[in-house]
Amino acid sequence: MSRTTGDVAAILLAAGRGTRFGDEPKLLAQIDGKALVRHAAEAAIRSTADPVIVVTGHRGEDVRAALAELPVRIAHNGLFAQGLSTSLKAGFSALPRSARAAVILLADMPFVKTDLIDGLVAGWHEKREPAALVPTWNGRRGNPVLISRELEVLIQGLSGDVGAGPILRGRTDVVEWPTTDPAVVQDIDTREELARHRF
Repeated sequence: MSRTTGDVAAILLAAGRGTRFGDEPKLLAQIDGKALVRHAAEAAIRSTADPVIVVTGHRGEDVRAALAELPVRIAHNGLFAQGLSTSLKAGFSALPRSARAAVILLADMPFVKTDLIDGLVAGWHEKREPAALVPTWNGRRGNPVLISRELEVLIQGLSGDVGAGPILRGRTDVVEWPTTDPAVVQDIDTREELARHRF
């Protein structure tokens, strides 16, 4: 697929410390011989979302090394210790002017595939570009979420260890997007979860 900058970018949040995982950096742990963060980045790169912006923080140089030679843009978040909101803000600040929305990917969700990302982008257009498109699996909201740039002012006002949830909750212009793919609710938080999925 050719890489041309489009109206929907991808922001991959890869700055967190993953304290529940233990001493080993979670995002560098491997499944199928590949770091979790690289699984997520490669899925985004193959998608129609462009550019792919990776927000780094904890162990930033190591995360960059895990993404060696991939066509991604790095946005380092020096405030990552203050919580998830700082990474979301850093990602939106790094968006090119052409981007009217962004798919927000979490680096500890290595099972999200390109088809799912492409489905979200297409769904956002088909639903007349709502403030956000949120995937659901069996009625449960998951990730990645596609967020319109019109919410950037509200995102920049977030603080602490929260994502976009507080500004999406209760809005009538947030559309749910049902999927049969359980990947939208599958993340890796602990070594035990990683061990179950290694193959």
